[in-house]
Amino acid sequence: MTPEQIKNLIEQGLPGARADVGSPDGTHFEAVVVHEDFAGRSVLERHRMVYDSLGERVGGEIHALSLRTITPDEQ
Repeated sequence: MTPEQIKNLIEQGLPGARADVGSPDGTHFEAVVVHEDFAGRSVLERHRMVYDSLGERVGGEIHALSLRTITPDEQ
């Protein structure tokens, strides 16, 4: 799975979100996800929203994913 594919999955699963995904080695991924719907939610809730957009790929095709989840106001 490529960073671009992960970016697309997140943005499709969370309409209105903007994701920036990178990978130093093609196995471990880092993503910054900006979405208005993160407002008022805990970090855990925000991460669950992103994981839900990726489905069963997390822990499989996506071995490791480091997340930073923020609202547009938190940028």
